[in-house]
Amino acid sequence: METKNEIPELNRNLYPDIEPYSTGFLKVSDLHTVYWEQSGNPNGHPVVFLHGGPGGGTSPSNRKFFDPEFYRIVLFDQRGAGKSTPHACLEENTTWDLVEDIEKLREHLEIPEWQVFGGSWGSTLALAYSQSHPDKVTGIVLRGIFLLRKKEIDWFYEGGAAAIYPDAWEPFRDFIPENERGSLINAYWKRLNSDDLERQYAAARAWTKWEMMTAHLLPNEETSKKGDDDKFSLAFARIENHYFVNKGFFSSDSFLLDNVEKIRHISTVIVQGRYDVCCPMMSAWDLHKAWPEAELKVVADAGHSANEPGIASELVAGNEKLKNIIMRNGP
Repeated sequence: METKNEIPELNRNLYPDIEPYSTGFLKVSDLHTVYWEQSGNPNGHPVVFLHGGPGGGTSPSNRKFFDPEFYRIVLFDQRGAGKSTPHACLEENTTWDLVEDIEKLREHLEIPEWQVFGGSWGSTLALAYSQSHPDKVTGIVLRGIFLLRKKEIDWFYEGGAAAIYPDAWEPFRDFIPENERGSLINAYWKRLNSDDLERQYAAARAWTKWEMMTAHLLPNEETSKKGDDDKFSLAFARIENHYFVNKGFFSSDSFLLDNVEKIRHISTVIVQGRYDVCCPMMSAWDLHKAWPEAELKVVADAGHSANEPGIASELVAGNEKLKNIIMRNGP
């Protein structure tokens, strides 16, 4: 009984809204400047939030996964996304540029090491960053695993997920003429990089609506409406498509799985919705098999979004678990 009492009950509720105590812009190259913010406890344990997409940007609700009394919460918008400039820019925009931006931000904020938190594309980037700089990472929380392998891209963008969402799929597919449907990713690339801005916007809306309509287990009107926002859609669709056409800028299809050895020792929690259509559970399962030391939490009644109740609850609990490990081990 005594041992049981030593394991604290983990909080699973999102924390209240908080405002940043500092914000700024960091010039990471001659071309790119990224927006960053800090909230929570200035003297707390640092954690960096890696948003999805790529191209999705951060939002105030992202702060609520972390105990603001314990964590120094760092959010930033990746190149071309959110408040970062230039908006929707694809030049000098690769996975490895972003990995180095994370390092530049860590150094700029004078943080020796930090916890890494990422969902969807954020999980891809969290793995790539942690494998590049394992000595700077104290713990990892991942959600909706995306390893950017060909079978994952084909599933969601070349017709696999259409089996579940034919009603959402057909407008996405039908935006492209029949003779170009051999590769929808490439057909969208042509339009998202057109000289005609209106053509870019139309393709971006179609792309974004498909993704937003499939992000939740149950339809979510607020998420679906993001596809109507041209500014958001353009960055989201252009940058995502650019990364997918370039296979994530990885040297092999199984790059992230092949490099798990570098981060095996880092305390990690993986949260995966059983019915995630965007990033199906096969990827979380493959990662779990390659990395059994990481804890896998499968949410039985959830899809892809971090804002679904079951997923949000496990994400908060994952951070609480790592918080307890840090408190137990001391500074």
